[in-house]
Amino acid sequence: MRQQAEMLTQECPGSKRCSDACRRNAGITGVFLLQLLTTVYHGSLPYTAAIIPMLIITIKQGKEKSLLARQPWIYASAVERVDGKPAERMKQGATALVRSSSGKFLARAAHAPKSQIQARVWTFDEAQPVDHALIKRRVKAAIQKRVAAAKGKRVGVTKRLPLVIGDEDELSGLLVDWYGDQKGYLICEFQSAGVDAWKVAIVQALIAETGCPNVYETADELIRKGEGLPFNYGVLAGDEPPDDLL
Repeated sequence: MRQQAEMLTQECPGSKRCSDACRRNAGITGVFLLQLLTTVYHGSLPYTAAIIPMLIITIKQGKEKSLLARQPWIYASAVERVDGKPAERMKQGATALVRSSSGKFLARAAHAPKSQIQARVWTFDEAQPVDHALIKRRVKAAIQKRVAAAKGKRVGVTKRLPLVIGDEDELSGLLVDWYGDQKGYLICEFQSAGVDAWKVAIVQALIAETGCPNVYETADELIRKGEGLPFNYGVLAGDEPPDDLL
């Protein structure tokens, strides 16, 4: 129980301040908070499921149809309001709970406050937390699918194999190409705030699943500017690839 309580505190820094804010902003009573904590201690839910969201995106009435149809992009024109602390509302890639105008859960999404695509859905499953495990599972699934489809056809360091293709792999905005084999290079583009915020976990998963230690970030300046992200490029791990691969 003590270990679970410590894990809960790690997920929610400044727990007393956060709990006070949650009760004040969301109208949650002390009794309900106690029920949540009791559920965690008894192991009925993962502790992450008991964390009260710091950011809530409310969709305009009638604009939730695309989300109900499992479309992952949420445009700024569909957003009624964003609730949360000012710093959290401006944080690029922060995970937000998305709800309808009536308060119904719709999704969990990465918030991009400076983009016309104001949020990109991570999951439509209310019980699914957005965490390292989710990111790593999706990277692993994408790699396994593409490597199996290639069936050993890649030969030579300049042979390109697309590994991750954004929304197709539920990693919106992430593009990864693999050149060569374990001694080759992984070339990545982080085109959205959500995957940019999870860059470290993504790079770790790429290296673990491919055995390739060389990871390089390239970027389209206009795309990142439109997303409100700085123009970054360079080595993320290992060695820099030759110029003809960039």
